[in-house]
Amino acid sequence: MTRAAVAGAGRIVIKLGTRVVTHDDGRLALARLYSVVEAAAALRRAGREVLIVSSGAVGLGIEALSFDERPTELADLQACAAVGQSRLMSMYGEGFARLDVVCGQVLLTQSDFDDRDRYLNLRSTLLALLRRGVVPVINENDAVATDELRFLPGEGRPVFGDNDGLSALVATKLGADLLVLLTDVDGLHERDPRVDPTAPLIHTWGRDDVDAGDGSPAGRGGMGSKLAAALVAAKSGCHVVIANGRVDGALPRVLRGEVEGTWFPAEIGLGARRRWIAFATAPRGVLHLDDGAVRALRERGASLLAAGVRRVEGTFERGDVVELRTMDGELVGRGMVHCDADAARRWAGGERPSGVRNHHALVHRDQLALEG
Repeated sequence: MTRAAVAGAGRIVIKLGTRVVTHDDGRLALARLYSVVEAAAALRRAGREVLIVSSGAVGLGIEALSFDERPTELADLQACAAVGQSRLMSMYGEGFARLDVVCGQVLLTQSDFDDRDRYLNLRSTLLALLRRGVVPVINENDAVATDELRFLPGEGRPVFGDNDGLSALVATKLGADLLVLLTDVDGLHERDPRVDPTAPLIHTWGRDDVDAGDGSPAGRGGMGSKLAAALVAAKSGCHVVIANGRVDGALPRVLRGEVEGTWFPAEIGLGARRRWIAFATAPRGVLHLDDGAVRALRERGASLLAAGVRRVEGTFERGDVVELRTMDGELVGRGMVHCDADAARRWAGGERPSGVRNHHALVHRDQLALEG
């Protein structure tokens, strides 16, 4: 049996986890990195487009700066990232050059996704690189960003607090056909295999309830973040495969459409603006809705009227994205608001702020991305 849709993907994002690009002792796993480079070069020769999202910069910096263990101070981690990123990119550049392929470094922070103009400019840059046959090598800019470095398992995370989420955003942003998440396990299991070694591997995701576990301590993502990233990409119309990047030949088998790892089939994708609202930008506030408003959004596809808002949280401006939740806190979706937070509070309280007309909605249905 083959996965024809996976094998036929024309634009592919490959994400390498920390445990893929390093050995157990933290040293760079150069052979594995170069095997991914060779696979990416083969895709380019076949006329397919490929982007790489790579972890490993902080680990390389830790080794280069002779730390005995991973530092805990943010400034030390950022120094490791600055040193390690140049080393990591040098290895990618050398590997691709030997195969007559050009690669380019792209470092991102959360603010590149928060602002829609920057978001669109980034998309244009990546597409320009792909048109010229360049393989973009992407990472979060840990030398200046703090969200990923501060993340600890079990804590809340921003839109992307790791390269799993970043790879999903890149895949959805560019309308990729396939996202491959390479990690140090064979895929997603029905139960945590560390607790139950007999837990079967899920070959095709079917939205069954699973216990994904927290993943390895060396990688900041863990299987929980890989599942979340896979669902984000699949909901946007991108096929996803989670596979073991430490197993020889696993990536080529994935790219040939063979049954390798866990496949998340693509769903009917959101439009570009709704993808940005749903996934790319951090929400600036929360609107808590009454039951009637929730039914109107979910069942009729209506706009959100101010009369259906019972509580407004946060500080936001007109055009910002906010979360929509029930009074019990259940997430309904996200939307782009018509006014700032102070005006929203007055409007929800029965007052009509200046600039608001009878036909205006607090969040128009065309600016909504509902959950599920």
